[in-house]
Amino acid sequence: MVKQFTFNHFEVNCYLVVDESTKQCAIVDPACEASFEDAQLVQYIEQEGLVVTHILLTHAHVDHIAGLRQVCEHFGLPVTMHPEGRKLLRQAEAYGSVMGFAVDNMGDLAVNEIADNDILMVGNTEVECRYVPGHCPGSMCFVLHGEKVVITGDALFHFSIGRTDLPGGDYPTLIEMLQARVLTLPDDYIVLPGHGIGSQIGKEKKYNSFLQ
Repeated sequence: MVKQFTFNHFEVNCYLVVDESTKQCAIVDPACEASFEDAQLVQYIEQEGLVVTHILLTHAHVDHIAGLRQVCEHFGLPVTMHPEGRKLLRQAEAYGSVMGFAVDNMGDLAVNEIADNDILMVGNTEVECRYVPGHCPGSMCFVLHGEKVVITGDALFHFSIGRTDLPGGDYPTLIEMLQARVLTLPDDYIVLPGHGIGSQIGKEKKYNSFLQ
């Protein structure tokens, strides 16, 4: 099961990947900006009797990691991410000051590094890691084949793609990687993006003008 929350003034989608058989779960993109958002996330986890085993990042842009330090400290876990995103953790404070987020440098957080094709186990649920750079360095998509779901972060949106004009962005790379690593999934897989409404792989292949 995947539970969606939407946090902060950039309206980032934060996801809980829940293995219902074991009650283990992973937090994907802890974007909580305000204390009441932190409380909403923690309260849901506690009410459902869930045990957090992973804190995953699709990428480390500041809007997606606004609550990262709080959840890492609360649950006593490292952040699980691609190593190429670590520079963005160190730059979080600088980016935050420009984009209206009061966060500090997160370069001191413990990191569990993941790579393309890694498989993470959340209870009995397999999470396949696919490296999809282009929006920014270290950008990952997480595929849940059992749920027929792909969490795409800011790589792929409903009939759109992530911006590539920020440092480390590259438009040709993003298009190439989306074609090779995301659109090769079956048409009925649900797309859960980092912002906005969801979609389906088949619809993106047919109607996303960036990917024709």
